[in-house]
Amino acid sequence: MITVTDLSLNYSGTPLFSHVDLQFAPGNCYGIIGANGAGKSTFLKILSGELESTTGEVHILPNTRMSVLKQDQNAYDAYNVMDTVIMGNQRLYEIGKQKEALYAKEEMTDEDGMLACQLEEEYAELGGWEAESDASRILQGLGLGTELHYNDMATLDARLKVKVLLAQALFGNPDLLMMDEPTNNLDIDAVNWLEDFLLDFEGTVIVVSHDRHFLNTVCTHIVDIDYNKIKMYVGNYDFWYESSQLVQQLVKNQNKRNEEKIKELQDFISRFSANKSKSKQATARRKLLDKLTVEEMPASSRRYPWVGFTPDREVGKDILFVTDVSKTIDGVKVLDKVSFIVEHGDKIAFVGDNENAHTALFKILSGEMEPDEGTVKWGQTATFSYFPKDNTPYFDGCDDNLVQWLRQYSPDPQEQFLRGFLGRMLFSGDEVYKPVKVLSGGEKVRCMLSRMMMSGANVLMLDQPTNHLDLESIAALNKGLESVKCNILVASHDHQLIETVCNRVFDFTAEGKLIDRKMTYDEYLESQKPQA
Repeated sequence: MITVTDLSLNYSGTPLFSHVDLQFAPGNCYGIIGANGAGKSTFLKILSGELESTTGEVHILPNTRMSVLKQDQNAYDAYNVMDTVIMGNQRLYEIGKQKEALYAKEEMTDEDGMLACQLEEEYAELGGWEAESDASRILQGLGLGTELHYNDMATLDARLKVKVLLAQALFGNPDLLMMDEPTNNLDIDAVNWLEDFLLDFEGTVIVVSHDRHFLNTVCTHIVDIDYNKIKMYVGNYDFWYESSQLVQQLVKNQNKRNEEKIKELQDFISRFSANKSKSKQATARRKLLDKLTVEEMPASSRRYPWVGFTPDREVGKDILFVTDVSKTIDGVKVLDKVSFIVEHGDKIAFVGDNENAHTALFKILSGEMEPDEGTVKWGQTATFSYFPKDNTPYFDGCDDNLVQWLRQYSPDPQEQFLRGFLGRMLFSGDEVYKPVKVLSGGEKVRCMLSRMMMSGANVLMLDQPTNHLDLESIAALNKGLESVKCNILVASHDHQLIETVCNRVFDFTAEGKLIDRKMTYDEYLESQKPQA
């Protein structure tokens, strides 16, 4: 389908990647991963023809219909939803408009009649008569009801526009599908539908994503951008991650019982290739893994932060009591008579589309906001640390460097102590003197996690902590939350994090009501499926 030959890209004489030779075959799904700034989106743009490489070439087989997920949400504001989706097959859309123009004429010439016949034939071959029903099926799968299908794009909010653009990319059965962060701003039902769609998709899929569960579900291969190289590996993200960790350990201990490490790698390959999955991709992946050798396993230069939380004391029996809490914001009731008790060992996931309810409740629990009615009572032994969805107030207008900024939250003012926490978040050397006002979004999140780590709290409250983080930092946070012995309340879009960390689910309805279930996230999702 696609052959990449001796590809390289330089910025101001500095190579982003070089000597790339890859082949992308039909029926496979390729997940592109790499540290922030490694060039994932740039590589995708080169493959799609949007960007020129410095050297080399990308060859796509003739007559291949390529579809690319658009990023400009306002580009189609002049069109309605249905037309925007059908534009995913531009030729089909153009034929439809040509036909309309011809049939709108008061009188048709013989030439017009001949052209109409040709257009009708091509229209039928492209599936034109099923176009609206196919587009409607995709839109409904992504959560857009039929009442919106002929609305103007300009009337939709940003989250709905994202879904329409995704439907556009999926429409018309393309041979080659390229998507950059397709799960961003999608609700869990839409993500699940997209996963199922891609599992049945027979063409080639190339996708950039930070969603580990999504990469694990749909990918047959991982394309890793590292060491200024781009290499392809068989397997999904978890297989890539775990095998790369084993290879790194092997490299570190080259002279220490290498044979045992190689045997461990071989056993790991065997275990993974025997895993069961419902997907056709996974079946193909297992066949490839059966042929995999240790020499084909990934090595990585990635640096992973270390996230660990140590409570100063164990929380007692009474932790948190919330009774009939209600809150209206800008005329909309986001919390309606919410009541619950947090018990010892509870790790609670906030899920559902009503993110305003999540944030409002976190602010009320932390004391940043008062409820309109109801009460919040913390137990005497409970101490909390709060990670807000918007960390702007912690950094705006601040001229401190990282050490100075973290000192205000630290029980120990010594620089060596502060450097220890910053080092765990990959700030080393003179980086600790960087002004906080120039930090990236991901760096600010790592600073906020350092602040939480030194708090000694026995209740952690986190509102969308994976926003702005790369895969390495998300994996580290996941591991830290799994291992900590304290109570957790967390709102997140990261399926894998809340499934592996949480044992209780709070789903907030659009009306602000709370659905409380003591079960894992996957168990909850299963319970919400319609009964056959």
